[in-house]
Amino acid sequence: MDASIKHRNHPETFTLVTPPADAPIEVLNEFYWTREPEPHVARRKQILAKYPEVRKLTGYEPKTKWYVIAVVALQCSIAYYLRNTPVLSWKYMLLAYVIGATSNQAIFLAIHELSHNLLFKKPLHNKLFAIFANIPIGIPYSASFQPYHQLHHKFLGDNYLDTDLPTRFEAMFLSSILGKVFFATFQIFFYALRPMFITQIKFTYIHLLNIIWQIIIDFIMVKSFGWKAFGYFIMSSFLAGSLHPCAGHFIAEHYVLNENNAPKYEKIKGTNISKELLPAETYSYYGALNLVTWNVGYHNEHHDFPYIAWTKLPELRKMAAEFYDPLPQVNSWCGVIWWFIFNDVNTLWNRVKREGKEKDGQKIDKLDEN
Repeated sequence: MDASIKHRNHPETFTLVTPPADAPIEVLNEFYWTREPEPHVARRKQILAKYPEVRKLTGYEPKTKWYVIAVVALQCSIAYYLRNTPVLSWKYMLLAYVIGATSNQAIFLAIHELSHNLLFKKPLHNKLFAIFANIPIGIPYSASFQPYHQLHHKFLGDNYLDTDLPTRFEAMFLSSILGKVFFATFQIFFYALRPMFITQIKFTYIHLLNIIWQIIIDFIMVKSFGWKAFGYFIMSSFLAGSLHPCAGHFIAEHYVLNENNAPKYEKIKGTNISKELLPAETYSYYGALNLVTWNVGYHNEHHDFPYIAWTKLPELRKMAAEFYDPLPQVNSWCGVIWWFIFNDVNTLWNRVKREGKEKDGQKIDKLDEN
């Protein structure tokens, strides 16, 4: 099937050609390349034009810090409780999976809220509290997450600046069933290590504080309670980003799955998908697991208004229901992991990408901290 397409930003007409079955693998396996702008800026403007009162929902949520402190205290208490328990015992593994992974996923996503300055009024206070919240993760994470996540919001789908996107190497080698099992099991490592291979950010004193603080805490933990207590932190972090119900949000948020897939064509002039066939690239989930993940499932709402705190996202959706109800939704994070692995149409290629904005060798030295 051939199709003549005119793009809004590139009005010249060009032909998209469906590749034959014996086409090179580079054509058959490809991302959704587009020149269309990401959808969130336009929808934000439309919502604000119709509902200017949405601006009143923006701002930090002061009570969140007390919940975070409680989760950190819970994790430290369980680590102490397990200080003499064999790591491979059923009690250790069960607590690490049920409570530890759920709690550390909540910590990951609390740091996500902090990266948008949604716990305190001053950005510095959010950064410092994120370093405190980092304690149960076991490795320094919070300082690096913020700048990379800001890039994800500002340059959604950018081939170089959005490090949430899988690389071509990952898609080539991990799109089989076994590859997807490996990816879903160890995805926490992909999210932690991928950014440093794609985009460099400036090392700041906040990074240094994060590293020094975490090393001190880990040293005290091992010295006082032993390696098994510290191991609980590490195992909780690993399981939080592995085959765990809450980890389904990593895949659910931006992968184009199941019926949302659209035919891909040979890449011509920087695109292989028409404006009309371009799939949604952000998906929301409104189920019960939002209760332990700071409503991160309200992901279209979050990308539209990243400075609205988690407690106000349901109100945003209710206020602007006609904008959100028609969008594709994810009904189950557990189901997403299953569908992603065992449905052949779901692969790591199923992400919307845009040509990168980064110059060769450019370093990201300054980001908007407000």
